[in-house]
Parts: sequence; structure tokens; C-alpha cells
Amino acid sequence: MNTVATRMMISPPKYVQGAGAMQQLGEHLSCLGENAVVLADSGVWGFVDEAVTASLSAAGVKLTKETFGGLCTQSEIDRITAAAKAAGADVVVGIGGGTAIDTAKAVGHACGDIAVVSAPTVASTDAPTSALAVIYTEEGAFERYSFFTRNPNLVLVDTALVAGAPSRFIVSGMGDALATWYEARVCVAANRTAMAGGLATGASLSLARLCWETLMEYGPQARLAAEQHVVTPALEKITEANTLLSGLGFESCGLAAAHGIHNGLTVSHRVHGMMHGEKVNIGTLAQLVMEGSSTDELETYLRFSREVGLPTTLAEIGLADADREELLAIGRASTADGETTHNMPFPVTADMVADALIAGDAYARAFAKKHP
Repeated sequence: MNTVATRMMISPPKYVQGAGAMQQLGEHLSCLGENAVVLADSGVWGFVDEAVTASLSAAGVKLTKETFGGLCTQSEIDRITAAAKAAGADVVVGIGGGTAIDTAKAVGHACGDIAVVSAPTVASTDAPTSALAVIYTEEGAFERYSFFTRNPNLVLVDTALVAGAPSRFIVSGMGDALATWYEARVCVAANRTAMAGGLATGASLSLARLCWETLMEYGPQARLAAEQHVVTPALEKITEANTLLSGLGFESCGLAAAHGIHNGLTVSHRVHGMMHGEKVNIGTLAQLVMEGSSTDELETYLRFSREVGLPTTLAEIGLADADREELLAIGRASTADGETTHNMPFPVTADMVADALIAGDAYARAFAKKHP
């Protein structure tokens, strides 16, 4: 029997975004269950506790609070899974950044696919919408992707909290989102099966492109709004781009070298202080170099990155004096079996990654001298 290539797009059934949305959490949860385990780190609990507790109480949803340990590791997933089962929870909610949200998704899966809610307090990654989690080792290095049977039942984003966070978070989210279009287009050109389970649809590719266009148009404005901790239309648009457009675009089109190189970078302890999108941005530059992108395209990427404050040089992520052996180690991790780097439309080796990192760094430094 001939196999037919299918096209597929997946997404959460409900996405809610707006200033003060956290106060509506209980109302939305009551449609999914009546007994919720909510996890957030101690810092996040410090500013969401009152709204979450009042909202769930008003909606008649039982609340069990868990303090998230900070990394999405297997041991942390196991710990919170045990707590959720002990509480008899039918909903698990992750509040905070991408690692807390990924942990909630993994807990939901481990508990037998109970309802899962993503409630990001920052717009720093596209993790909230996806049906996967990035699992790290106890030391903070990338370990593996875990894939789940469905997307979160609800994604709820309070843009007042996004605006209240340090501006570095939304800028990092722009780095993650910036990669979406560049990776989507090469995956589609190479006819790669996306994480959604099929070839990309025209709709998902259009969303990836819209993500890029939104960043170019509103990114600099959103950075300034975030620095002043105010909610503006530009901040709303970039929050949606970083969270929803990027999430749907990457999951239903595919990841490529930008994220594979991000994963490779995590083998160096010197970059562990950098945020996800900041490391992805270095991977994006390396991917563009490997593709042989035009000078105009490279300069568009570099100009935008500099305007919003994303790193483009190795020095800016802590690798100023990296020798070739260290870059080759990053290259080997970037091209490990199963890495998304292999979604590029040509074979990629560790040497190619090291060369692209070196060349990209040189291009970025030259551009900075021309445009101080």
C-alpha cells in the first residue's frame, strides 16, 4: 500500500491573553476540573499567590500549591507527579517560565493525561503552547525532548505580569521567536516531518512568517515598553508573537539548526547563565551562515538583534575565548543523533557548526564596528 504524506497542525484548544488574566484563572480551570495542583517557584508565588488563591476559591476549585525547584529534570517531574497523585488532582497548572510550564506538562502526562494549563508570567519562550517538554540534567545541560499526546488544554498569559518582569525576559523570547521563521522555512523546503506528526500546513507556515513580521514591526517598541513596565499594544503583539505564533509555528513546521545549536551550547557550563532565547539567537546566526544567507538577510538579523538587545557574538554569551576544541564539542552535541540540526536540507557536521559559530561571531563583530 502506498503511504501518503499527510499535513498536520496542532494547537491548544484555548488561548487567553490580557492584562489581569491571572485573576480569571479559576473561572477557566472550573471548565477543566475541580482539583488543581499548581506549581510555581518561590519567587513567582510571591506575586501570584493572592490572585491564584482568590480566583480558584471563587470558582470552587480545590488548590494544592507546589514550589517548583527551578529546572525541568526527571527527579522534579517525579516529585510533583507524586504530589499530584496524592492530592487526587484532575488539573495541573504551571505558572512562571518555560521550565515550570514544561514540568507541568510532563506531570500531566505522567498522571494519565489529566488537564494541563500553562500560565506563563513572562514572554520568554514559546514553550507554553506545545505538546513537548525539554528535559535537563541536574547540572542544567540539555538531556532530551519528551513528546506528549496533546497540547495544554489552556494557555493563559497575563500581560500585566509580562510587563512587570525584567525586560530581558521578553527580549529573550524574541530570540526564541526570531528563529521560528528561519527554521520553519528550511524544514518545509526539506520536506521534514514536524513535531506535530506530519508535514507543515500552509497555515502553520504563514503563522511562522507572521511571527517574524510582527517581531520586525513591533519588537523595538515592545522592548521599550517592557523596560518601563507598561502594557502597550506593541507589548501585547510581541507577547502573542513570542508565545502563540512562535509556538504554533515551530511545532507544526519544525525546528532546525538554531535550536540544535542551542542544545549543543548547553554542554558548556559557561553559558548556563544565559537565557534560552539568547542562546537560540547565536544558533540562528550560525544557521544563517551555514545556509549561505545573503548579506542583506544577515544584516537584517543583526540589526534587529542589536536594536532589541539580543546577543550576536560568542563573547556576549560567555564564550569570548572559546578555542576550536570547545566549539567542536558544542558542534558534536549539536549534531548528536536525533538533534533538530539534522532537519537542515543538507548534512551538517560538528566541523560545520564550529566554522559557522566562528564566522557568525566575526560577522557580528564587523557589523557592530560599522554600526556602533
